[in-house]
Amino acid sequence: MENYLSDRVKNLKSESAFEVLNQAQRLEAQGMDIIHLEIGQPDFETPEHISQSACDAIKSGITQYSPSQGELQLRQEIANHVKKYKNVDTNPEEIVVVPGGKPVMFYAMLALINPGDEVLYPNPGFPIYESLINFTGGKAVPVPVLQENKFKYKAEQIESLITDKTKLLIINSPGNPTGGVMEEEDIRAIAEVLKRHPNVFVLSDEIYDRLCHGTAKPFSIASVPEMKDRTIVLDGFSKPYSMTGWRIGYGIMNKEIAKAMTVLMVNSNSCVAAFTQQAALEALRGPQDIVNTMNMAYKERLEYVVSELNKIDGITCLMPQGSFYAFPSVKALCEDDKVFQKRLLEEGGVAVLPGSSFGIYGKGHVRISAATSMEVLKEAVKRISSFAQKLNEENIENEYSPLIKEAM
Repeated sequence: MENYLSDRVKNLKSESAFEVLNQAQRLEAQGMDIIHLEIGQPDFETPEHISQSACDAIKSGITQYSPSQGELQLRQEIANHVKKYKNVDTNPEEIVVVPGGKPVMFYAMLALINPGDEVLYPNPGFPIYESLINFTGGKAVPVPVLQENKFKYKAEQIESLITDKTKLLIINSPGNPTGGVMEEEDIRAIAEVLKRHPNVFVLSDEIYDRLCHGTAKPFSIASVPEMKDRTIVLDGFSKPYSMTGWRIGYGIMNKEIAKAMTVLMVNSNSCVAAFTQQAALEALRGPQDIVNTMNMAYKERLEYVVSELNKIDGITCLMPQGSFYAFPSVKALCEDDKVFQKRLLEEGGVAVLPGSSFGIYGKGHVRISAATSMEVLKEAVKRISSFAQKLNEENIENEYSPLIKEAM
């Protein structure tokens, strides 16, 4: 009976964030003080007017089934929203409302990928990309996203990796875990490559695009007219409106893919809760100052964290252009980022994520979430600095101990 699970399910992987959280909670249960920088969710409350709209909807009896594609009123408001913030012309027929952002990834893979099809994905990148590629029987082809390239794709990289089996390219900008942002010139260069390969579709994960706080500005490949019908845009309400637990997101795509994705909704979730859709509608129609408030807070926190990390001998860190993550290199301190993460947790009391959990090209880095208070971040930096000093002393000792033994 050991092998009763399907091979398909065995291909699915979890997220390291939850694994590290479990490790940290076990240490807390033993009485250890842990600073949590591993979980990627806003520390702000959902704005009151959004929560109240859901409560009012429940009291009004808006608790029945809703259309599997999403309420028409919400889809129209999303169309208005993406025209303003992404410069993408769309309409309700091209929009599917789903429970969170992940279903857009899942359904896009199920709708497009046949066994053996190749999918290019960012590495380091959100671990669920590779997991879902493998689940659907596709071949995962990593595109290196490196610090020396400011955590961006290069168009020539993409072209060198495309084969006659390539079906999908995943773009994530701003990126998780790196905070890198693909600007207009980067995206247009990729679009030029893809024009020469008309059978390649794009999944553009834009969940963090309202949280840009650097000089780099995001640009949706769906706003390039020739790429509009070949792109599935993933976005949602979790990050910009601090609605992670509400589980509501959406995809923008051509009508044929939208019909397929709606059928997948019928066969899996039926629909998104009607009162949650009312909350999402209020989020789009209501005041947008909460997004700006959160964004400025993340910028201030990240500027502090990056500045302080770069003062530590053995750590280098780029200032992220978007999201609320920093992705410093710790290679000079410890070659194995998983060892660094484990020891920092157990000896320093700070929970971060190892970069290699986001892919092979994340090796030597760790991901730090700045979605917590400045007070907590200041204490975290102190602990990281003390731990780094300890590692530096160990490295010096290890370097000279053979010479000392030889001299003796």
